[in-house]
Amino acid sequence: MMEKDAPVVITEDLSKDFSAGSVGVHALRGVAFRVARGEMVSVMGPSGSGKTTLLNLLGCVDRPSGGRYWLEGEDISKLSDGALSRIRNEKIGFVFQTFNLLPRLAALDNVRLPLLYSRKRLPKDSPKTALQRVGLGDRMHHKPNQLSGGQQQRVAVARALIMQPSMILADEPTGNLDSRSGEELMLLFQQLNREGVTIILVTHDARVAQHATRIVEMRDGRVIADRPVVERLKAEQVLAEMPKIEGPVEEETR
Repeated sequence: MMEKDAPVVITEDLSKDFSAGSVGVHALRGVAFRVARGEMVSVMGPSGSGKTTLLNLLGCVDRPSGGRYWLEGEDISKLSDGALSRIRNEKIGFVFQTFNLLPRLAALDNVRLPLLYSRKRLPKDSPKTALQRVGLGDRMHHKPNQLSGGQQQRVAVARALIMQPSMILADEPTGNLDSRSGEELMLLFQQLNREGVTIILVTHDARVAQHATRIVEMRDGRVIADRPVVERLKAEQVLAEMPKIEGPVEEETR
């Protein structure tokens, strides 16, 4: 059984190699770091730095070429494909830049999707509770094209929360949002983090990264810096200081 204060994530000498024709690409080179329960960590770096590759390995979407990875004390590196699928569904919540919602399904049904692939038993009203938690209790029956971009991303966050995962992995989650919607999303992440949700966020935006409790910088497949955020941006304050815009930032399609 995992100790209460044990790290959620531990990686040791993690590496990932690809072949591009006759050329070998070293996407990750000996990455070692830990993420404690309840942390909100930003992973930054230029294109090709290995940050998305790292996120894919942490999310059990890909396997490392070398090294080891423990998630809540379980050695992920040696698990079968079936076991990895179970972990992806039940222990990891994903939030993507492009939302990845099914257009023909209402918000409630999009949030319910992970339950179809799991044997984990949750209360029947869990999807409704998750949508209420992200402030969309009045949008449960709206389809994606009836929601703004910010609202669609909130549906994606609710879907990520539905299985009560060990952590949420977010890949450039503000990339398709305007400034205000992006800041509202960061406010939601900070609220969830205060509730104890562990979040690992990949971003190229230094300002977005500053909302976390810690920043990990990558370059050429290596971690080159790992530091706590001394002056964390508070989304509530940033939103309060933003100029007010007449009318909605994003029009809903009815």
